[in-house]
Amino acid sequence: MSAVDIQSGPQAWHARTKEETCAVLATGLDGLGHDEAGRRLGTHGPNQLPATARTHPVLRFLAQFNNALIYFLLSAAIAAMLLGHVIDGVVIVIVVVVNAVVGFIQEGKAERALDAIRDMIAPHTVVVREGERHTVDAREIVPGDLVVLEAGDKVPADIRLIRARGLTADEAILTGESVPAEKREETVPADTALGDRLPILHSGTLITTGQGHGVVVATGSRTEIGRISNLIGNVQTLTTPLLRQINEFGRLFTWFAIGTAAILFVFAVLARNYDWLDALMVVVALAVGVVPEGLPAVITITLAIGVRRMAARNAVVRRLPAVETLGATSVICSDKTGTLTKNEMTVRHVVTAGGVTELAGAGYAPEGRLAAPDGGTARPDAVRDTLIRAALLCNDARLIERDGQWAVLGDPMEGALVTLAAKAGLHPETEREIWGRLDEIPFDAQHRFMATLHDDPDGTRRIFVKGAPERVLAMCTNQAGEKATGAIDPAYWRQRIDAAAAEGERVLGFAVGTAPKDVARLTFAMVETGLTFLGVAGFIDPPREEAIAAVAECRSAGIAVKMITGDHNGTAVAIARKLAIADDPKALEGSALDAMTDEELRRTVEEISVFARATPEHKLRIVRALQANGHIVAMTGDGVNDAPAVKQADVGVAMGRKGTEAAKEAAQMVLLDDNFASIVAAVHEGRTVYDNIRKVIGWTLPTNGGEVLCVIFAILLGLTLPMTPVQILWINMILTVTLGLVLAFEPSEPGVMRRPPRRRDAPILSRFLVWRIAFVSLIFMLGVFGIFEYALRRGYSEDGARTMVVNMLVVMEIFYLFNVRYLHRTSFSLIGAMGTPAVLAAIAVVVAAQLLFTFAPFMHALFDSAPVALPDGLLILAVGLVTMVVLELEKTLMRKVSPAASWNA
Repeated sequence: MSAVDIQSGPQAWHARTKEETCAVLATGLDGLGHDEAGRRLGTHGPNQLPATARTHPVLRFLAQFNNALIYFLLSAAIAAMLLGHVIDGVVIVIVVVVNAVVGFIQEGKAERALDAIRDMIAPHTVVVREGERHTVDAREIVPGDLVVLEAGDKVPADIRLIRARGLTADEAILTGESVPAEKREETVPADTALGDRLPILHSGTLITTGQGHGVVVATGSRTEIGRISNLIGNVQTLTTPLLRQINEFGRLFTWFAIGTAAILFVFAVLARNYDWLDALMVVVALAVGVVPEGLPAVITITLAIGVRRMAARNAVVRRLPAVETLGATSVICSDKTGTLTKNEMTVRHVVTAGGVTELAGAGYAPEGRLAAPDGGTARPDAVRDTLIRAALLCNDARLIERDGQWAVLGDPMEGALVTLAAKAGLHPETEREIWGRLDEIPFDAQHRFMATLHDDPDGTRRIFVKGAPERVLAMCTNQAGEKATGAIDPAYWRQRIDAAAAEGERVLGFAVGTAPKDVARLTFAMVETGLTFLGVAGFIDPPREEAIAAVAECRSAGIAVKMITGDHNGTAVAIARKLAIADDPKALEGSALDAMTDEELRRTVEEISVFARATPEHKLRIVRALQANGHIVAMTGDGVNDAPAVKQADVGVAMGRKGTEAAKEAAQMVLLDDNFASIVAAVHEGRTVYDNIRKVIGWTLPTNGGEVLCVIFAILLGLTLPMTPVQILWINMILTVTLGLVLAFEPSEPGVMRRPPRRRDAPILSRFLVWRIAFVSLIFMLGVFGIFEYALRRGYSEDGARTMVVNMLVVMEIFYLFNVRYLHRTSFSLIGAMGTPAVLAAIAVVVAAQLLFTFAPFMHALFDSAPVALPDGLLILAVGLVTMVVLELEKTLMRKVSPAASWNA
């Protein structure tokens, strides 16, 4: 295989020996020649991710207007202007333009997800060419280059190691694992999961410890991170359920309104002998009355209020429609590390020959205590105390505190050991000063332990060792403890290690030894045998306490939680049990998922709660399978490996603290505290927002429908119009800017998180809502004609009768507002009667406006209104109250007849 062909397809470089890799790439320990590097750069191109073709900004902006509801709104604006209501028309146009601008901006942000990944490639790196080291621009690296890396370096390309010394890499952006991955030169099988490919360093990851030399095997878009970038580019941004429903509603409503207006115009002119201009004005007024022109603005305001409420609960929404979509979420796919867990390694158990000690407290904060397994105070144990001191001294990590947050400088597991020592009452810096370190053997993946040599305050030299428990046990000839017999008890320690592993814990073993007083250098021969085994410590990245409560709330709300992680199966399942994600969490590893067809995955995905060793492709397939099954999916993530699935999900959620920019740019929502509980809080707000949108629709359409029915029946039956076109516009104007807005501010109804999520295909006009529109419209029409006839019989002029009709409609709509405020329970309660400050303020404005409409002379001239007597005004209030009673009885009766009847069904 020539150097030209090496990137023609995926290569299992982790399964090739280093000698074979060098042979295939025609390179060696002296690296490439400068001329050969130049030729390969021309063949393979620069080591950067390619920019994708983008739609011109002007075309993207114009595309925001390609929507049936937008056409409908613009038609309404033209109609309003034709009637002389220029301000109304201008407001509608402004709403349309603002919505287009918001969509344009948010779409541009989504495109920057790829840019964020491009920036993750290291700018410079050290390569060996013609036997000499050179610092070059990372974009000039080519396949076959020999790269030199050490702690703190960002990996510039995918590299096959040929030499590694104590090398570990932070691969969290690709695997999600919180602990750095060990790296060494040995090959692994071709089907090894990404997180276990020991001889491969991936572009964009970070070297945490050690040194290494490796050969570049992939650059640019052919790297692992480049492949993920291609996945993001191929994911189509989904339209949210609400937007799909509004678009469909707008399209159907447009044709319905146009058809009705045309038929009514023809009927008025031909059958009722209306002058065509008068008929046109009535029909245009009717169209303006039937068009809910304020609805998009109110929906936008409702979503914006939801955004504000979510921000107060640490969830920042980047796209308004995502607020509502969260409320419909039926499955939350969550990363484990840092979201469901704290992403802070914690020592949970210390085991010696004398027994087990448990540690209270979680994370790096040195808060907590040593406890017995039964929760009582831990009994004294000299061996445990020695183990804890060994854990602190055989350790290079430091704890730091910034703004009340504790963090680790160094390896996370070593940081957890420093916290352990602080909980046990040791002062880390003081102990390290007293027990001065003389020498050390750094941790290396080949020998799997770390050893340090110290001056003991009693005048001797002490050796402390920590590492893989099996390796440390092999270095010991006896064990410490009251029950110790001198010899190692392998069965006891195997039982303890297996029990910790079953709980998803990582385990380290500890040993102690002595050295002659004149020894100042530590050698392997001094630690290979003759040590005393102290015990083991079990570590875990503990689940967040608030995440446990949040998962329980999800389950009560009918929302499934699925953990998708790059971590090992045992650890993931153990955390899932602690979180109670399912009664009996079932797991599926990435290798098994690879063997499934998409159809098989669709059938299996419902039963699985934990997906372990998952790659970016796995996560993307899981999300798509759930969506194909009809679920509305929220996907959380913090790494580049999560970005494709985050973008594919109905609601992508990125971590604000520890998330990569690529994940944030692909997401619709960012969690400021990286906490799963904040997602559930956002779902709660999302359900409230959707409830409020349904309330707005449930109030707007029936009230508009009542006005329209009055005009239609008056024309069809040849009756006098109970309202003039200008009075219809007055009602719409005064109510849209008052009562039409207040429902956006409604608080959550009780039990909002005890209802199942709505279906993805649930229509915006449910059967109950269609019934409610028809029923309320009919009541309003009867009320209008009844009060109109009553007024004429009382001797009112047509202007006076129409004034009573306008007041009648306004009062009925106020009482109907109180009925709509509660979708799922009765409105007859003290809380329901008192309303909210927004409701009371809006009613005050409407009442003041109606008093002006009824009694102000200048309003009489503008709207042909007339004064109304006090007894008739009280009658209008009584009719409004009766209307509310009837509607409350109807609400109760509908629930008894059909318990499933609701605004969503």
